[in-house]
Amino acid sequence: MKPYFRYFIMAGLCFSMHLSLAQKSKVERKIVQTIDKHNDQYIDLLKKSVSINSGTMNFDGVREVGKLYKQELDALGFETTLTSGQAFNRAGHLVAKHMGKKGPKILLIGHLDTVFEPENPFQEYKMLNDSIMNGPGVADMKGGDVIIIAAMRALKEAGVLDDMSITIVMTGDEEKSGSPLELSKKELVDAAEWADIALGFENADGNPKTIVVSRRGSLSWSLEVKGNAAHSSQIFTDKVGTGSIYETSRILNEFYTQLSGEHNLTFNPGFIIGGTQVKMDEDGGGGTAHGKTNVVSESTIVRGDIRAVSLEQLEKAQKVMQDIVSKNYPKTSAVLTFAENGYPPLGLTDGNNQLLKVYDQVSKDLGFGPVDPVNPRNAGAADISFTAGYVDMAVDGLGLSGADDHTVNETGNLNMVPVQAKRAAVLMYRLSRD
Repeated sequence: MKPYFRYFIMAGLCFSMHLSLAQKSKVERKIVQTIDKHNDQYIDLLKKSVSINSGTMNFDGVREVGKLYKQELDALGFETTLTSGQAFNRAGHLVAKHMGKKGPKILLIGHLDTVFEPENPFQEYKMLNDSIMNGPGVADMKGGDVIIIAAMRALKEAGVLDDMSITIVMTGDEEKSGSPLELSKKELVDAAEWADIALGFENADGNPKTIVVSRRGSLSWSLEVKGNAAHSSQIFTDKVGTGSIYETSRILNEFYTQLSGEHNLTFNPGFIIGGTQVKMDEDGGGGTAHGKTNVVSESTIVRGDIRAVSLEQLEKAQKVMQDIVSKNYPKTSAVLTFAENGYPPLGLTDGNNQLLKVYDQVSKDLGFGPVDPVNPRNAGAADISFTAGYVDMAVDGLGLSGADDHTVNETGNLNMVPVQAKRAAVLMYRLSRD
């Protein structure tokens, strides 16, 4: 644990409760007023950024969004850089730094890209009513990026930003990470090593009354099964055995039987191909299979992912899966491999719980009600997971409330832009006070 937090973990809640007795301070009132004053500008900024296609593989579009946000942060005194993603075949990231002299070092995390590439028909926003916007990336997560900017401006105009140490990393490949992952996430990990606290501005489960204190990690896996090709009339004989498809079905069924009851663990076979001949596509996202009904299958390939809430849970599940794979049907063999890199779990820590309590108190003091933790089962992998093991406190879900992420029905509630910005700015102000 970093030295600053040996004190903070124990004393932080008491400090927050002390502040709450007086409700909002003069500085906090100024923060609230500033956000309300400029809210129309933030909504315009959100509309402008949503109108720019920034599908992960549209490098020009991702960079254009990065330039838009860079201008805003430059004006607030941040030192900003749009990094190159050439080494990992992506657009690169926006990194903004502001070095103060007081309080903890805070990392804010967003991302510039969306899942909607230029060929997707979902390219423009529309207002469904006076507050609900339907648009590509409005909730995941351009709304969160705009909230970061709104909070920074509020802290600036309240006269407290100058003393604060803040690094902002908005990645350009959160939705489809570049490879190798250690290069793709280098700026993020470097910032996490520097920071004491990490705040993520994803939209969590879309409910503004919740926040993420724990996220499951994600790791891909591949299963390759071999059998003896022969005439189907000879299946189950000592010489031929069962074939690869039967062996694959046994393995997948045992995965389900032995592990599906494990709390917060999921494992999903995303696709399967099997037959006499199989061939994977170069990108690993599919393939082709050929065979006949009267021929025993020779090869089967399955690809999927596994999600766990802790490294311990992941390792335990991997051992069970490998044990299942090793107990083959007659005349078959199978190899299960896990990717070397994936999204690590953001485990639940005392520090994360402490940060939740401070945020909860901030929300109550601002009149927005209590905040509860999101069930990890409802929170997918996200960039904040790469701060695990580096920072002493981390929460995610400070972004814009919305629904139906990654679909043409994605929406964001514009009424929540000022609410989330106020919560985030006041939280950072309180954290900055020793």
